[in-house]
Amino acid sequence: MKKITLTLALGLMACTVPALAQKTKVKIKTDGPTPETTAPATEAAPAQAPAAGNVSKAIPVAEYYEGGQEAMYAFIEKEKKYPILARRNRIQGTCIVSFTLTTSGTLEGIKLVKNIGGGCGEEALRVARLLQFKKPDYAILTSLPIVFKLGAPGQAAATE
Repeated sequence: MKKITLTLALGLMACTVPALAQKTKVKIKTDGPTPETTAPATEAAPAQAPAAGNVSKAIPVAEYYEGGQEAMYAFIEKEKKYPILARRNRIQGTCIVSFTLTTSGTLEGIKLVKNIGGGCGEEALRVARLLQFKKPDYAILTSLPIVFKLGAPGQAAATE
């Protein structure tokens, strides 16, 4: 009985695995009812990460920064210094800093939630401490993504 069950299970897996590897299902949303269509995995549109200064999600504390979210990220980009170790090891990614914006406009409880290494986390904390906010009506606990992205290899990069 065990041999038959094992043989059946292996036979089913042998039949279904190649079919799953060849095609992926893609849902297409339209006004009318349409069935799911299949498309090769290479035709699926790749998800693009936001650029260093172009973060699409609204940060709750950005409305209390002078000039709004764009000005806040412009300040972060201006003050941020790519760590030498991270540059040398081609480390890129997003560090996330969490803090509480108090009713007096100061930052408390600043901590690093996500660190990509190479000194990027420490630099993200340093830059987050430099931010100056207006006084909100209530304390706000939030997180702030700080993106570290290297330029193109032929492009002149800022040092330190």
